[in-house]
Amino acid sequence: MKKIPFYKMQGSGNDFILIDNRRNILKGKSLKDLATTLCHRHYSVGADGLIVIVPSKKVDFKWRFFNADGSEAGMCGNGSRCAARFAFIKKIAKKDIAFETLAGIIHAQVKPRSVKVQLTGAAGLRMNIAVPLDSGTRMGHYIDTGVPHLVYLSKDIDNEDVDRVGRTTRYHELFKPAGTNVNFIQIDSKRKLRIRTYERGVEGETLACGTGSVAGALIAGALGAVFSPVEVHTRGGETLTVSFERSAEAFSGIYLEGNAEVICEGTLYI
Repeated sequence: MKKIPFYKMQGSGNDFILIDNRRNILKGKSLKDLATTLCHRHYSVGADGLIVIVPSKKVDFKWRFFNADGSEAGMCGNGSRCAARFAFIKKIAKKDIAFETLAGIIHAQVKPRSVKVQLTGAAGLRMNIAVPLDSGTRMGHYIDTGVPHLVYLSKDIDNEDVDRVGRTTRYHELFKPAGTNVNFIQIDSKRKLRIRTYERGVEGETLACGTGSVAGALIAGALGAVFSPVEVHTRGGETLTVSFERSAEAFSGIYLEGNAEVICEGTLYI
């Protein structure tokens, strides 16, 4: 039985298992299968995702990110903040960090009480998409912040049926074959909004989603409803700060800041 050291961390209620694989301690293991096994909340450690750190020839390190269902994702906002703090703790990198993802190179700054990451950008903005649902047609807005997100505006976010509407939208014909994450936002002021997110890969509502929080803030910005920086209040009770610049053509200078902390460290028996 092989013993693998690991950390479990959380960022705004999203929890992750992190493994330093720079010395190939997971040699011969299927990372997809490992993710589904380790992320199971009844038979293993349990988490929203698995982050595996591997060497990079360009920057401080490279990550492989897997959702709980074993699917590999290009980016995860809350996971990226946890990866940055993990790298700092393990002396893989200093406070100013750069690492490779499938979405591009992410830059991060580790602070005493938070981690700030700069996203690679946002693409594919599509406003006012009519989405036919069982309960009737609903207007959504789409943007890719490293992973795809659809954003619905809500007038009563606490009573949204996130699982039902989220699941139907996530698998909708309009968003095949990749599917989409689904966010519900309620705008409280020009600098503040609330959000709930149905995450593909987890296949349910999570306490927070970093890229979803960015997507919600950018869509609200595109609608002229908020201005940077935006406080995004998540279902888990944490507040994320999203800042950005916007021109007529695109968004730039996109940052996400929030907490990222260690829950525990230990040894996995594989």
